[in-house]
Amino acid sequence: MDQTNPIDPANYFDSYEDLKVHEIMLTDKPRQAAYQKAIIGNRSLFAGKTVLDVGAGTGILSVFCAQAGASKVYAVEASNLARLAREIVAENQLETVVEVSECRVEDFQLPEGERVDIIVSEWMGFFLLHEGMLDSVLYARDHFLKPNGLMFPDTATLYVAPCSVPARFDRWNDLSGVSMRCFGRALRQQNSDKPEVLTVAPEHLLHEGHVMAWFDLMEVTVDDLNNIEVKDVLVAQRTGKLQGFCIWFDCTFPREELDPTNSVDVSLSTSPTAPETHWKQTVIPLPEHTCEDLEEHDPVAFSLSMTRNKETNRRYDLQLTLLDPEKEEHHLPCECHMTKCILMKTHLEKMQVDEQQ
Repeated sequence: MDQTNPIDPANYFDSYEDLKVHEIMLTDKPRQAAYQKAIIGNRSLFAGKTVLDVGAGTGILSVFCAQAGASKVYAVEASNLARLAREIVAENQLETVVEVSECRVEDFQLPEGERVDIIVSEWMGFFLLHEGMLDSVLYARDHFLKPNGLMFPDTATLYVAPCSVPARFDRWNDLSGVSMRCFGRALRQQNSDKPEVLTVAPEHLLHEGHVMAWFDLMEVTVDDLNNIEVKDVLVAQRTGKLQGFCIWFDCTFPREELDPTNSVDVSLSTSPTAPETHWKQTVIPLPEHTCEDLEEHDPVAFSLSMTRNKETNRRYDLQLTLLDPEKEEHHLPCECHMTKCILMKTHLEKMQVDEQQ
């Protein structure tokens, strides 16, 4: 399990001038493949259309759109990487199609009276919303997209699940023959005020994942992103030690519905069960004294909130609270082993049998 340092939202545009950041994204095969497949695999959606690429970076998504037959692509990049994007566009002999603008999308202007057919953007940050780039994409949607236009991606789903984090906890029990438990404890205490970007093994998930939020990119507003909360009781689906909560996201893309033979259905997943991406997963480790061994069907009650930071709107504050499953309302029917849920499940099953008779 390893850790990645997220981009600092305080120096957002300057951070994207570092080519190492783009190297990480460009060599992320699941990311690249998803966008290429969603665009090139749905050529009929792009043929002859105008496209706006928000936060174009190196311009590779704009090139995909041009290759798919777009008549005009406006690539908007706020950092000076826009100059390199122009070179890449020229290298691919697409200067007549792709026009690169070095500015924030909030300062960008289309020719008078024009609107685009499609907005393309790779705006997702760690735990989906870190970096706050979705705000700019929604600005572009509201100011530049035609009423029946398309968003690539068009939906995003945020998941949370209880998990084990053995690399954060167990590795310090015996490090080269030396017990380092107190160091591990101090390390977790030092990082207790912020989530960690880690690679979580599928077998360390204690639940398949609960939907924390779902966003339709044609409908969601900036205000919807200010605060996201979930309060629930999940039932452990495997035995393991509860050491933290894992957060990840999936995105989907539009496809040609009228001619499915010439279109592809594409999704991009950052789940622990999917091929690893540069986003990895975000983990909120628990204090050691709250960790407990779970058996299959044990209930885990919690609340989790993601609130936009008041000082830096590109950053979110995450607040996790463990709750008492005895006091919280469970889903019906509930598969946990608590007596009240077993009785209720038996009662519901009996009612179903009676109705069928």
